[in-house]
Amino acid sequence: MTAFTPGLIIAAPASGSGKTTVTLALLRALCRAGVAAGSFKIGPDYIDPAFHAAASGRACPNLDSWAMRPETIARLLGALQQGADLVLGEGVMGLFDGAVDGTGSTADVAALTGWPVLLVIDVRGQAASAAALLRGFAGHRADVRIAGVLFNRVGGPAHADILRRAVAPLGIPVLGCLPRIADLAVPERHLGLVQASERADLAAFLDRAADWIVRHVDLGALQALAAPMRLSFNGRTQTGEGAAVPPLGQRIAVADDAAFTFAYAALLEDWRAAGAELSLFSPLADEAPTADADAVYLPGGYPELHAGRLAGNDAFLAGLRQAAVRGATVFGECGGYMTLGAGLVDAEGRRHAMAGLLPLEASFADRRLHLGYRQARLAGACALGDPGQAFRGHEFHYASIVDEGDGKPLFECRDATGRALGSSGRRCGTVFGSFVHLIDRVSEAPAGEGR
Repeated sequence: MTAFTPGLIIAAPASGSGKTTVTLALLRALCRAGVAAGSFKIGPDYIDPAFHAAASGRACPNLDSWAMRPETIARLLGALQQGADLVLGEGVMGLFDGAVDGTGSTADVAALTGWPVLLVIDVRGQAASAAALLRGFAGHRADVRIAGVLFNRVGGPAHADILRRAVAPLGIPVLGCLPRIADLAVPERHLGLVQASERADLAAFLDRAADWIVRHVDLGALQALAAPMRLSFNGRTQTGEGAAVPPLGQRIAVADDAAFTFAYAALLEDWRAAGAELSLFSPLADEAPTADADAVYLPGGYPELHAGRLAGNDAFLAGLRQAAVRGATVFGECGGYMTLGAGLVDAEGRRHAMAGLLPLEASFADRRLHLGYRQARLAGACALGDPGQAFRGHEFHYASIVDEGDGKPLFECRDATGRALGSSGRRCGTVFGSFVHLIDRVSEAPAGEGR
């Protein structure tokens, strides 16, 4: 057993309980108090980490025990704790929710690290019944310890008194009773929260949230609940073994603006650590990838919200086509994949011509949710690896595929249960893409390990 920075995981019985607002408020309040608080987000999420970083002033990685190799998690945790006095992790969905079989849950990360859980319970419409809920969560898994509870959206002092009395026999400390405050709601859109970069009032919002938490939570008591991390990787190495996704080239141009924002910061750092040179460009500003780039990466995002503008940005589109002509690798994920396609139909039914480098027609006129973990295996050789190289990732979009043309498939995919989903994405020369957001490659597991 090895001791590391004290940490605490913020979890909830269900989505919508307020754990994101609580986490942001705590990070901001700790930062203002001079505590170097690092943070991470559990599960595949591009939006919450940017809010974390704004609140704490420190980069926020994602940890995903379903999609990531143990050595990847160990590497991210090691970097996260450098210079941190305390680490806060924000859970995903409910404490025990993950893939179909429950793996990849917040509880799994709590068990892996040994960090205790602070449970945030939304008590609208209940009072003493919250004690039964807390009792059930506290006893559900022996390897997960709930060290404290925060009651959120409390109606008033009388409501708070009933809650405290009801849970007192459980011996689980109540860290606070947070009143309902309408102006701390975080705006959402179809793929989650409105992005941090789009909120002009972000600093003021974070300070209001910190003021709210300080009035109702003893930060010293919260810090006392944190415990040192314990790593348990079943005997596997705790050192990194290469980038989660291989660098696409030596000089990689990365699209980076409000339309292409879904790139994991840890992935880009992996590429830099491997010696790749990254240059950022903005398609929305009609910037082209640098002419000397031997690879172009278009991450996911919201191109459907800016489709008309992108379609009219001739320098950007010409730059993509020129990169393909000179043999550069051009890779698009989800929104990036749609941009590499022939056309994109927006929610109003208007078609916008895209780069035309892949035979994809996508539409938001008939929205259909595609959501879940993916096991993806390369169908042919490309910059990501040889045929058969496997990855784990995530798919989350509302686009319908009108036509994917006759190009070669990029991946053969399965869901988290192993059910075959068929081919995904397209590959034409050095240009390729799919709707899957890659999280980590899969090592060839020894016989009997199934990873």
